[in-house]
Amino acid sequence: MKGGIGDIMQQAQKMQADMQKAQEAMAELEVVGESGAGLVSVTMTGKHDVRRVAIDPSVLNEEKSVLEDLLAAAVNDAVRRVEQSNRKAMQELTGGMSLPAGFKFPF
Repeated sequence: MKGGIGDIMQQAQKMQADMQKAQEAMAELEVVGESGAGLVSVTMTGKHDVRRVAIDPSVLNEEKSVLEDLLAAAVNDAVRRVEQSNRKAMQELTGGMSLPAGFKFPF
């Protein structure tokens, strides 16, 4: 048998290096979540850090609870977009290989 365990280990090391690069790229990614048809937007990194919050001045005349709901919805939208981007990047990295729910890389 040619290669054997050495080839498998080399492939695993390459996959781990590729995974590290992908995780770094995902961390630098920025997405924008919105609510109220764009009246409130939240810019979030791939590590779920909020970088910016933008609130249209017209919303400032609303009741506090309305603004709080719009802000929460924009944050939730940003989180969903980050997760979607991360899933897509992982699928590209794994060649579409389906991984079990909760499976974490690197090993």
